[in-house]
Amino acid sequence: MTLQEAHNTFESLKTKATTKSEINIYEKFLHILKALKHRALSQDEMQAITTKLENLNINSNPENRKKFYKKALIKFEKHLKENLSLTTKDYYTKLSVSLGILFGVVAGVLLGQYFEKSLGISFGICTGLFIGAFVGRRKDAQAQANGNML
Repeated sequence: MTLQEAHNTFESLKTKATTKSEINIYEKFLHILKALKHRALSQDEMQAITTKLENLNINSNPENRKKFYKKALIKFEKHLKENLSLTTKDYYTKLSVSLGILFGVVAGVLLGQYFEKSLGISFGICTGLFIGAFVGRRKDAQAQANGNML
């Protein structure tokens, strides 16, 4: 399936969609496909993308469209990240913030042993969130400067 065929498919799905969350999934797909059209990709890279789009079975008619296309979007983004080193906007920020909060909770529990437990956990979460956001923004800026962001 070519990029244009996939674009047309998602445009038609977008017009049939009834919920905002489903429309958002289609718009994310359309944004990625549009960005890929404007990139100078080699023949091998285009072939890999075309093969991945065919493997996703986008033209199928699933019972739960939102769930099916959400999983397809995640698989497609993962493929682009692993094979072409391309990321979507705020990819690293989302990843770093979630990891920062996770490690912040752990640090908060450890700090909670010396202070009040709830104070330690809230301090750990806040600190992890800010550090994660800072690191993620820097990584996103590097990806954009290198031309690896869609």
